[in-house]
Parts: sequence; C-alpha cells; structure tokens
Amino acid sequence: MKTDPHPWATDLATLHAQVWVLLVRGVGDRHAAARQPTLATVSPDGGPQARTVVLRAADRVAGTLDIHTDLRSAKVAELSHDPRAALHVWDAGAHLQTRIESVVNILTGDEVAAIWAKLPDLSQQSYGTTPAPGVPIAQSLDYAKQPDFASFAVLRCTVQALDVVHLGPQHRRARYERATGWAGHWLAP
Repeated sequence: MKTDPHPWATDLATLHAQVWVLLVRGVGDRHAAARQPTLATVSPDGGPQARTVVLRAADRVAGTLDIHTDLRSAKVAELSHDPRAALHVWDAGAHLQTRIESVVNILTGDEVAAIWAKLPDLSQQSYGTTPAPGVPIAQSLDYAKQPDFASFAVLRCTVQALDVVHLGPQHRRARYERATGWAGHWLAP
C-alpha cells in the first residue's frame, strides 16, 4: 500500500490545522489556491450568487477571514439582507476542498481606516469607480477609477463551520464547528 502523501489528512486536529495553514498562505501568496476563494451569498429575492474574491486576512485564533470590497457592490446589499455566506476553496495540490460557512460583518469608516491607509494606490482605485459596480454602461470601459475611502468596505467573515474533503488516495471528510470549539468529527465522504 502506498504511503499517503498528505499525512495531515489522517487526523482531525492536523487536518483542521492544515486548512488554516492553507488559508493563511492564501493571504500572502498570490499563487496559493486559497488566495481567490468563491464567495456565495443569497440575493434579496432568494437567488444564489457566487463570485471570486481575494482573501485579504485570515486569523485562525479569531476564526475570521477578511475580504475587501466596494461598499456599493451587490454582495454588500446581499449580505446586508442576509449576513450568512459561504466560501469555497479548492486546493488541487493538497487534494483538498474546503467549504466555509460564515456570518459576515460589513466594516466601514473608522473601523477600516488603518487597512485603507496601507493599501497601495492601485488597489485603492478598485473602490470608488464611477458609475458604481453593476451599473449598466454603453461601452466596456465607460467607467472611471477614482479612489474613494467612503466606498471601501471589509467583509469580516466569522467562520461558523468548516466542511473539509480530502480527495487523496483514501477520501476523508470532516466537519468542524465554532460551537463545539472546532473539535471536529468525521463524515462519510
């Protein structure tokens, strides 16, 4: 029998730790799989919405993930209506799918001023386009980029649960919940 190339997947504690290693890596490494997770929300009319976002912070101790966005975006309106969201990360190298259930707080103004101040000018230009995100335009480039701190928001995702599937030589699936102190339990894959 071959040795499992991912021994961390054989134990609940090490699997949970590996998920957070991958999430933290996604913040600093633009080539990491967790850098661009899919964020899923529900529109006010009940329809599903999913989009790729960029992971900007991951705090294992607090159990939070941060995403930057324009305050005028549809995702902010959706999260204002229903703050529950899911993130999905597929890491092909680790053969690991992570589904993250979270409750999102929309942070603005003084709460995010220090984060805004550290953003490079090019990044700041992503927040404050005219017209606002999602507004119809006549031509593909009929918009202007002008940094606008008032349009900047941080989506602080407080992780409630992790559903992790390792698709290595022997498939494994585990679920971890904040309510149980992240103890985790195995599920049939």
